[in-house]
Amino acid sequence: MAAKKAAEQALVEQWRGILALHAHTQWELDRALHGHGLCASDFEVLDVLAEGETPKGPCSYRVQEISEHVHLSQSALSRLIARLEKDGLVSRGMCPEDRRGVRVALTDKGRALHAEVLPVQRAVLTRMLSPESSD
Repeated sequence: MAAKKAAEQALVEQWRGILALHAHTQWELDRALHGHGLCASDFEVLDVLAEGETPKGPCSYRVQEISEHVHLSQSALSRLIARLEKDGLVSRGMCPEDRRGVRVALTDKGRALHAEVLPVQRAVLTRMLSPESSD
């Protein structure tokens, strides 16, 4: 019984460590991106859209496809996308294959801002998540 309790406690401690690392990394990302007018969630949406682009041109995603990569509720993601659109970083349009759906794409301004802050975000991830950071 003691071994089971110890194993259970180890799992709880591991879980709490994961949560603490996530919270601290999220805080560091928000702090680093704030000077560029973004928060971590804003950047994640821009990053998902940028990763979908090809040399042939821009790519657009349905909001539901973005939500698979960005861990926000549907309503929070919709508000975030509306804010990014208001700032001229993304554009929204009707989904031709489903008129109820909305497709989202980077604008030139969004693409430029993403390229500018990508090294900042990757540097924070490297600092926070590389094996050397836990030594």
